[in-house]
Amino acid sequence: MEAQDLIYLVSCAVNGVKPEAARVAGMDLDALYKLASKHMLTAAAAHALEQAGVQDARFVKAKEHSASKNATMDMEMEAVFSELDAAGIWHMPLKGIVLQHLYPVYGMREMSDHDILFDAKRADDVRRIMESLGFCAEELGLINHDVYHKDPVSNFEMHWALFGANADEKMCAYYKDVEKKLLGDGYEKHLSPEDFYIFMIAHEYKHYTLSGTGLRSLLDTYVYLQKTSLDMRFVTAEMEKLGIAAFEATNRSLAQHLFSDGALSETEADMLDFMLASGTYGAMNVAVQKRLRDFGAGKLHYVINRFFEPLRKGSRSYRIFSQQYPFFYKHKILLPFLHLYLIYVYLRSGKLKSELTAIKNAKQ
Repeated sequence: MEAQDLIYLVSCAVNGVKPEAARVAGMDLDALYKLASKHMLTAAAAHALEQAGVQDARFVKAKEHSASKNATMDMEMEAVFSELDAAGIWHMPLKGIVLQHLYPVYGMREMSDHDILFDAKRADDVRRIMESLGFCAEELGLINHDVYHKDPVSNFEMHWALFGANADEKMCAYYKDVEKKLLGDGYEKHLSPEDFYIFMIAHEYKHYTLSGTGLRSLLDTYVYLQKTSLDMRFVTAEMEKLGIAAFEATNRSLAQHLFSDGALSETEADMLDFMLASGTYGAMNVAVQKRLRDFGAGKLHYVINRFFEPLRKGSRSYRIFSQQYPFFYKHKILLPFLHLYLIYVYLRSGKLKSELTAIKNAKQ
């Protein structure tokens, strides 16, 4: 029930419709807040509730925090861009940085971080710039971006590539020469509306196939399509090259129906159920269930595959870990120690316990 309520509220928020007071009065705000938080839609729901005359402290706080956080990160981004311009480094804002301004009210689209693509050849210079601006490097050289943080709320992912080893090889190949797609005369670049949409969906597909993605992605798709005119023949042709044309078509249809008339096909309803279970950044139980289906075998086989996958050339884990830990792969006799190290890391983070629990509870 709370899923229907959340979808109704955010639909009202982005479509400029005042929610029906009688319907809002019957909502379980505790359950609604929990689900909205899982999908990073608390601020959007808060705007709709406010229109209906509901002032719940948790939603009000979430709305105010979202606007304040976005403003802080945007201000920091301007400082970063100014330094990148001065250093002659091309750069491009990605994903939510652009999408947030398409929503009816600033702050309605919640942000966890700012993603920026830059000239990979200037990675050392970018690190010096970020640190000179007071950012702390939290992760360097992982997959396809560096992670920086600056108190109190500024999280930046500085990308030297749009996709890394954890993505489909077709996507990595498609975006290998991404500079050819960039537009703009100065150092700050942008994509055409079609190319922005293609990347947005490709990025969503990556998360969808790893551990799932949630309602915010669908809402982003809906808002972008409502605000942007696209050459869909070009888009479809490019999606075919990426091998995700069917996903894009279903995802687009689901987004447009879900936040307008609510009439879903069976295929769309199945996709929605999967996204509801996943949350914004996916869920371990969703990832495990999917991997079990992909392996097509029992739980013991799953565990064995997960343990030995980093050794199997061509596998996603091999691509990821050989990039992150090249020393171990150069001296393969040391690979068992990499396994031990990874187990230690997963134990410390709680991921190992979480995955083992998910395996135990998975349906087959």
